[in-house]
Amino acid sequence: MALLTAIVTTRNEEANIANCIHAFDAYRGKVDVIVVDNASTDRTKDIARELGAAVFDKGPERSAQRNLGWREAKTDYVVILDADMILPKETVEELLAISSAAEFDACWIREVRTGEGLRVKARNFERSFYDGTCVDALRLFSRAILEKTGGYDENLIAGPEDWDLDTRILAAGAKCKVTEGHLLHNEKNLTYRRMLEKKAYYTKSFAAYQAKWPGCEAARKQFSPWYRFVGVFTEKGKWRKVVAHPILFALVMFERFSVGMVYLASKKGTKQCP
Repeated sequence: MALLTAIVTTRNEEANIANCIHAFDAYRGKVDVIVVDNASTDRTKDIARELGAAVFDKGPERSAQRNLGWREAKTDYVVILDADMILPKETVEELLAISSAAEFDACWIREVRTGEGLRVKARNFERSFYDGTCVDALRLFSRAILEKTGGYDENLIAGPEDWDLDTRILAAGAKCKVTEGHLLHNEKNLTYRRMLEKKAYYTKSFAAYQAKWPGCEAARKQFSPWYRFVGVFTEKGKWRKVVAHPILFALVMFERFSVGMVYLASKKGTKQCP
């Protein structure tokens, strides 16, 4: 009997979906795979079916896809993935152990970007500061905690829905931890310009998210220049990593500044919630 269901959201991901699903080949019987597509026009759904995944179609955004996925799952635990993510063998085994023990309600999974070059090193350096913080996102969930909190808010899209669910899960007193294992995030083709375009898209729900959580400490930090540029990199002794890798940190700050400019540009001329 399966212990875990991998929920993979897709839209025109024929280049990535096979690698994502193949990560579970050695664990069929223990891991179910559900692909929730959003009107792909390529072979994404065909490939997923050929590889034994259950395939559904749902839109208009990732929140709705994820909710359909976990509600269709037959297991007590689910892991939420994007199609360009791969779970190494050791991480799959760790998630199965967590699912079997049922000690934790949800877990953050450490993330490593794939690719070569200094920019990829800088992005991985940056990401290492976020594990388990308010700018991270839970990925492994018990079905019980999703039912208790209602899952993803389908009025929020492309980023804030993760933070929103984390806030509600932690407020419910859930027991959470960061996994020892990591996931691989394929960003080989993510150029600097494409990265900024993605960040611009993510700003679409920021006002709605902030209006939903007035006075929330986590939400305040997520949009605080001090926390995003200083706090998250220095809290709990993490400043030692900054001192040890000044060049990587300088590259991180350059991208952080660029993303900040995108956020400010998105607010300009937009009516803000009171």
